[in-house]
Amino acid sequence: MRIAQIAPLYEAVPPRLYGGTERIVAHLTDALVDLGHDVTLFASGDSRTRATLVPMREQAIRLDPDDLRSDMASHLSMLHEVRSRSDEFDILHFHVDLLHFPLFADIASRTLTTLHGRLDLKDLSAAYRRWPRFPMVSISDHQRRPLRFANWAGTVQHGMPPALYRFSARPQGGYLAFLGRISPEKRPDRAIAIAKAAGLPLRIAAKVDAADRAYFAEISPLLDDPSIEFIGEIDDEQKSDFLGNAVALLFPIDWPEPFGLVMIEAMACGTPVIAWPCGSVPEIIDDGITGRVVSSQAEAVAAVAEVAAYDRTRIRETFERRFSAQAMARNYLALYERLLPQRHTKTRLLA
Repeated sequence: MRIAQIAPLYEAVPPRLYGGTERIVAHLTDALVDLGHDVTLFASGDSRTRATLVPMREQAIRLDPDDLRSDMASHLSMLHEVRSRSDEFDILHFHVDLLHFPLFADIASRTLTTLHGRLDLKDLSAAYRRWPRFPMVSISDHQRRPLRFANWAGTVQHGMPPALYRFSARPQGGYLAFLGRISPEKRPDRAIAIAKAAGLPLRIAAKVDAADRAYFAEISPLLDDPSIEFIGEIDDEQKSDFLGNAVALLFPIDWPEPFGLVMIEAMACGTPVIAWPCGSVPEIIDDGITGRVVSSQAEAVAAVAEVAAYDRTRIRETFERRFSAQAMARNYLALYERLLPQRHTKTRLLA
């Protein structure tokens, strides 16, 4: 099958540091190539892929040192390029929210759009009603609740290559971990309180966005505690040690999380997760096997000792069964086959 993957240009594919959408696009693209398909990736020029890369700007936007740049211009230029080459592909798989809708409305049936963010924003409902023909994919069933009327083709949960992170049978660090972004909805303050009440150190590996600098300044006094260590952003190579040596990952979110990639990153290392039941969390965590879903700080503190005794091999096995990149790719291939015209299914889809 000839497949185009169209990624956002904010991060490289995969990202050098923090980044979710572009990381998933990288894993999906490589897995589709490994399954024998002809894949073209439209992304920033500093991306690394086993597919054919079409570089749409020299460098990903977020780490570009030039502050005088236009993310809208670069994305519109990319969409123009994809449209001009659209006849080269059987399916066009978009990961740029709804930005492409006006340019591809006449060939919407040849597209698939994975929505990676929250969908309860004020203006989204009217826009998705305006362009109802685009088949869309949610990354959790909970994510689609604000747009129940939309043209949902299915839900495909994220996946990663099993070899990307090392399994750790016995954590060596004796600490709790927080990985992600410093922001109000991610609740690092709650993670700090849990760790202190549990009597364990907390290590925080997190990105601070420009929009969250005021919040970071607000919670900075909490980081002065000697039991709290703020590391900053880390890359994939550092995650195996960071997550694998933790007693548990704390995921005390306070927002409708569409997926929560860090949860399966922890599972890949064999590390259990303690999380609040927001958004996708109950769909991702097998409660009592890969972690605990809790609703209060007291429950979270009690869960620390419980999950420390979990079978980490079973956690890793659950990750491999549910969240591998190949499982994700096969689920997407099933959607591609269902969406493509009958004339394509006879000639290309059995490859």
